[in-house]
Amino acid sequence: MTWETHPLTPDRFEDFTDVINRTRRAHHCWCLSHRLQAGEIEELGGGSREQAMRSLCERDHPPGVLTYRDGEPVGWCNIGPRTEISRLANSRLIRPIDDLPVWSIVCVVVRPGHRRQGVTAPLLDGAVAYAAAHGAPAVEAHPVDPPGRMDLTMAFVGTRSMFERAGFRVVGGTAAVASRMPRLIMRRDLPAQPLVAHRVVEIVEDVVGGDPV
Repeated sequence: MTWETHPLTPDRFEDFTDVINRTRRAHHCWCLSHRLQAGEIEELGGGSREQAMRSLCERDHPPGVLTYRDGEPVGWCNIGPRTEISRLANSRLIRPIDDLPVWSIVCVVVRPGHRRQGVTAPLLDGAVAYAAAHGAPAVEAHPVDPPGRMDLTMAFVGTRSMFERAGFRVVGGTAAVASRMPRLIMRRDLPAQPLVAHRVVEIVEDVVGGDPV
């Protein structure tokens, strides 16, 4: 089994759509709700969320990464510099804990039919490597710590245990909630030398378990 993770460039947009909006609904979120204000969507996409997302894919920092298993797109992680994610940068509920120019993860999605199959591990690994390759000093996420399985409608924020397995640690709290649970601030500090940007991992044996995200 081979895993690959790549930035969401324009040529991979249909793969991205297969993961997050396989029925091609015009009014889908397109993973913009936590990234852009309504005025920015109008400016970038003429009111079309899909076109606004396509515009983001053409920037120097594409808005996230896709993970492939044996060539099939199975996971999506919305990640970028916190300063480029306007709704997060301006949030009164999720405030920065210091002045470090972190990159932030705002959404993690595993394609339906591929959940609980170990997708989140290579997905987060690839997202962190992408940030490191662009010089990020650290990556942050804002998950919850549920007592059991989460409602899938809010599972995109991730769970504490999922991020802990990816090398993140809790560094603070927020005033934000998801599924009525407080969201944490978790951080993974990165080395001065960047990690491999597009890591390919060959798995000899089947992956068992995974996350419900």
